[in-house]
Amino acid sequence: MVDISRLPTPVGRTKDEIVDILLREEYGYLPPRPYAVEAALINIDKRFCAGKAELLTLELTCKAEFGEFTFPIYYSRPLGIEKVPCFIHINFRSLIPDKFQPTEELVDNGIATLTFGYKDVTSDDGDFSNRLAGVVYKDKKRAPDACGKIGLWTWAAMAVMDYAETLPELDKDRICVVGHSRLGKTALLAGALDERFFCAFSNDSGCSGAALSRENTGESIKAITNRFPYWFCENYYKYAENEDMLPFDQHWLIAANSPHRVYVASAEDDGWACPENEYRACIAASEYYKTRGMRGFAYSNETPEVGVQLADGEIGYHLRRGLHYLGREDWNYYIKYLNS
Repeated sequence: MVDISRLPTPVGRTKDEIVDILLREEYGYLPPRPYAVEAALINIDKRFCAGKAELLTLELTCKAEFGEFTFPIYYSRPLGIEKVPCFIHINFRSLIPDKFQPTEELVDNGIATLTFGYKDVTSDDGDFSNRLAGVVYKDKKRAPDACGKIGLWTWAAMAVMDYAETLPELDKDRICVVGHSRLGKTALLAGALDERFFCAFSNDSGCSGAALSRENTGESIKAITNRFPYWFCENYYKYAENEDMLPFDQHWLIAANSPHRVYVASAEDDGWACPENEYRACIAASEYYKTRGMRGFAYSNETPEVGVQLADGEIGYHLRRGLHYLGREDWNYYIKYLNS
């Protein structure tokens, strides 16, 4: 078990310093934010969810100094409710509803969703010539500190937040970002970079997400950078089998979500994501929240109880039964935390 007291601490650093280290050494610097976003309505289903909601298919055009980029987003909005909270869901598919997004249950809880399929932003491979990657890099080789695909998906999530702020029916104080697995890493990075989010929900994000890299019993930096080198900046590769040389650990990413809330979800049988290190990262990140006058993570038990939500502070957590998955049980915990 990793000794939290021996981890590099973010305490004493500004948030900008923490974020800069994470970007320079792990995720890479993102392209400039768009100076304008414009949404074009492609289709509207006014009978969605038995008429309880409308589903809008939109094309979001983002204008930035490097050029323009357009991708589809899907907006489910409950009817008859003022100031609706919203989840910006970075999903694996462009399906509404989807196995990872129980949209009708969210509608029944009075929650809107803005969803996009991550491959509509850029492909999940080493090809940096397509879609957003092609516009940003223009077929040129990335610099060692330039972002990989996680950074580009993060950029898109923040652009969707730009659009969300233009919607008068949304409660601007309760807009969250959520993702599962590699997209859970993305949600955490979006939360660290964008303080407009009410909460960043990381579901089973594991290595290079919520889980501490030191003494990780699941996926390692070597394993993840061998298989998915294009997710990160090239500077990150030097820490493969060299975790002790990291000037940070993943609790810095959780801490960088301050001052807003952040939530880490684990699954009991998802050993590759190392639930133990996801939980202990919440404990380690709490110190930084407390230095900023917040409660942070209000728990320090050696082992969390399965099926019990730990949600009394700005850092929330649950460990559920089962495997690597984003299901209704997770969403129900997220809804409860959103409304707390």
